[in-house]
Amino acid sequence: MLTSTDFSGLFNERFFRNFLPIPATSYFHVEIGTPDFQLPDITNGNLVKLSDYRGKQPVLLAFTRIFTEKQYCPFCYPHIKALNENYEEFTKRGIEVLMITSTDEKQSQIVVQDLGLKMPLLSDPSCQVFRRYRVGQALGAPLPAQFVLDKDGKLLYRHLFSFLDHNASVETLLAQFNAAKLE
Repeated sequence: MLTSTDFSGLFNERFFRNFLPIPATSYFHVEIGTPDFQLPDITNGNLVKLSDYRGKQPVLLAFTRIFTEKQYCPFCYPHIKALNENYEEFTKRGIEVLMITSTDEKQSQIVVQDLGLKMPLLSDPSCQVFRRYRVGQALGAPLPAQFVLDKDGKLLYRHLFSFLDHNASVETLLAQFNAAKLE
């Protein structure tokens, strides 16, 4: 029996702007600061500015690939779930997890509800922050990436998407924070 897939909402301006492949680049170097940004936090209903964390606590920037509120990247969906399930482990260590998606605010609200997200989900439908961090793009959406930042906003570790190694595991990310001896 054939089932239909719902592609409504997929073919939008963001899809066409991100259609052509652009590889991720290792633009940022370890021990160097990362660019500031401000995006709406759909989970908590406020604006998040990265620089507000500087001098206070380390941050994991988790860029994720969600096509629409109904279409998740098959590589990112398990990663989103794993980060959400382990969110308390990060916060217990004083680390904030900021997940960044290119879905618009309305789509992102549905994602937060459907997945029961505890961590902040930041909406970047213009993909400006994705581009600033040079995570790359392909087939209608920016690519996933993870950036581990110390409390001063300096890069400790980055993981850029590849087909061989999609997303850094929760264990790998926590190990990067541990190696930096943040406590």
